[in-house]
Amino acid sequence: MMGIHNDKERYNALVHDEGILRTLFKAVKSSTSGSRFDRVFITGVSPVVLSDITSGYNIAENIYSHSKLNDLCGFTESEVLSALEDIVEQCSLNSEELNEALDIMKTYYNGYCFVPKLNQYIYNPTLCLYFFKQFQEMCDYPRKMLDSNLATDESKLEYVAQIPMGREIIVSMMERDNHLEVGDLSDRFGIREMLDESFKNNMFIVSFLYYFGVLTLAGETDEGELILKVPNLVMQGLYVERVQRMLLPEPSERDDGIFAAKQVYQKGDMEQLSDFIENRYFAVFKNRDYRWANELTLKTAFLTLLYNDILFIMDSEPELRRQYADLTMIIRPDKRRFKIFDILIEFKFVTLKSAGITGEEAKALPKDSLHELPPIKKAFEEGEKQVIQYGNHLDEKYGNLRLQKFVVVALGFDRVCFRKLT
Repeated sequence: MMGIHNDKERYNALVHDEGILRTLFKAVKSSTSGSRFDRVFITGVSPVVLSDITSGYNIAENIYSHSKLNDLCGFTESEVLSALEDIVEQCSLNSEELNEALDIMKTYYNGYCFVPKLNQYIYNPTLCLYFFKQFQEMCDYPRKMLDSNLATDESKLEYVAQIPMGREIIVSMMERDNHLEVGDLSDRFGIREMLDESFKNNMFIVSFLYYFGVLTLAGETDEGELILKVPNLVMQGLYVERVQRMLLPEPSERDDGIFAAKQVYQKGDMEQLSDFIENRYFAVFKNRDYRWANELTLKTAFLTLLYNDILFIMDSEPELRRQYADLTMIIRPDKRRFKIFDILIEFKFVTLKSAGITGEEAKALPKDSLHELPPIKKAFEEGEKQVIQYGNHLDEKYGNLRLQKFVVVALGFDRVCFRKLT
């Protein structure tokens, strides 16, 4: 490897000409033509490698989409439950604590599917084993639900974020309920496609995220397109962190925003976070060239700062009796001993046009006058009804919540106002 000074050259040395990987796959291929190997089964080979070794191993058949193999590389819920039952017994815990542990693991680790029509989701095995080990040794959940061995998945999002279209896709995953649609997935793409901007269309980016585990299949549309989603809460946290870094590149800005967010769930005070979004985040959103400008964009701004999966089960658009709340933060069962609040927020977005004012006029309005604008008053009235209804459903579902309820209304990308319900 002497004389190779960059990653591209290192990679080419591995897969091209007489590189180590090409030589290895050639040897495996030649062994199948005689009596040495009757059949070869290989796992853990990315589409990038398969594309670039080409003639070194052009006899492979991809079987990852076979329905019988969907649960080959993960745990089913029955397997997870079986392991938890053994640990609960060892720790002398009860059935309620067993169900609680299963719910936690389902929320954070379940959600992977590799066959569009199957609708059978499996658990991430690396994360499950990480959880089992901590639970068995300490009879308690891990403080952090993300195993550091999977933190490198964030580097895949960092790579995509460097692609102009990739930035939009990453943000849109949060703005559109963590789902996106694509006509198909690319079977193979090599280092040339990864380095050449002309290859990086929507299908390439989505396929890259799918094959590297930060997106998964979630069915098909009525028009035959594939639906992909963020698999679970752990992966959603990686997206949130990446979007936060994209929109607030300065560490000091991120620290200020996170401090403001803490005031919401530590003190029930939305004032600082509302001001931060208005004065710091909106300047970024106004200048970005994304296509969406509505309450989903507003929710993204708040979510990137409020997100905390150490203390909370974060749920964007949770279903409550066939109705959906915009954002809930329910304290994890093992963290209820802390002096923090459960949070429910409903977001509303009012355009400058509907308010009949310009951006400059909006900025000049005192807060009292802002609240009195007819479209703002209407948005608050609608939001309050929803928050009261959702709050009652959450109390029925969980019980014993310390719930703080808010309605947040944005006027364009210029002003933010909120109302706290008591």
